[in-house]
Amino acid sequence: MKLGVLTNLLGNEPADKAFAYFASLGIEELEVGCGGYPGKDHCDPKVLLNDEKKLQEFKDLFAKHGVKLNCLSCHGNPVHPNKEIARQFREDWRDAVLLAEKLGIKKIVGFSGCPGDCDTAKYPNWVTCPWPNDFGEILDYQWNKVLVPYWKEETKFCAAHGIEKIAFEMHPGFCVYNPETLLRLRAEVGDIIGANFDPSHLIWQGIDPVAAIRKLAGAIYHVHAKDTKIDEINTAANGVLDTKSYADEIHRSWIFRAVGYGHDSQYWRDMISTLRLCGYDDILSIEHEDSLMMPKEGLEKAVAFLKTSIIKAPSPNALRWV
Repeated sequence: MKLGVLTNLLGNEPADKAFAYFASLGIEELEVGCGGYPGKDHCDPKVLLNDEKKLQEFKDLFAKHGVKLNCLSCHGNPVHPNKEIARQFREDWRDAVLLAEKLGIKKIVGFSGCPGDCDTAKYPNWVTCPWPNDFGEILDYQWNKVLVPYWKEETKFCAAHGIEKIAFEMHPGFCVYNPETLLRLRAEVGDIIGANFDPSHLIWQGIDPVAAIRKLAGAIYHVHAKDTKIDEINTAANGVLDTKSYADEIHRSWIFRAVGYGHDSQYWRDMISTLRLCGYDDILSIEHEDSLMMPKEGLEKAVAFLKTSIIKAPSPNALRWV
């Protein structure tokens, strides 16, 4: 496995400076945001697709700093019921695909998206319970009329431009938010769809990351290294469905933390070992969303923590011990 980072945590710094800093920490591979929610601070496909000189300068940055481009990230909601918002996300996604093709990158990370509850809706509608029966009807519309048809067509475009892996982050608020929904979309659309395994979004749902990894064996295409701390007092009183601001940390049922500040080293070593057992040997991409730490402090602590737990060497041949 390789130690990596989602670069937009230093989006306020020039790519050259940011990449040099990442390399100085021992980070080997980069996940670069290029549209949607992560933004385009270090990589704007519209510029790079239309300026060969700037494209070459972008490519040269990786060799200069001794890091590798692992994938592009374009997290958005391409099935948003507001047609203009959906258009912007779809345009970003396709630009990311075309740029990946030019860069020889085969993997893109993103979200499945979440439609509204009908053709005239204005806002996404994330369904979390089966009753009243209206919610079941909404799910039927979202999956069968919008989500599956959209991704069946979009994956054709991706495949035609060299994309082999679409790694969906299982994120509450979108239709794909847990292993079951990820595997459902994969079964309906094809195995170009896989998971971006970010345990932080699973932990607060009550999901055991090790069990989730085993359920997703063979379908994990990317991993985000991000932790979550459950506040046992607030959760005991209010449960885990929490709509308070992320900035209201002391009153929330859970908050995102840098790796190691939500769970101890054994917890993460169990996850990493299970990833190895299930055949994953790609990037552990640190994503910083810890509101108690500045980005550089959170990243440096996460890097130091993961260096003691990551499994880097190829797996030994167990048969030689028999």
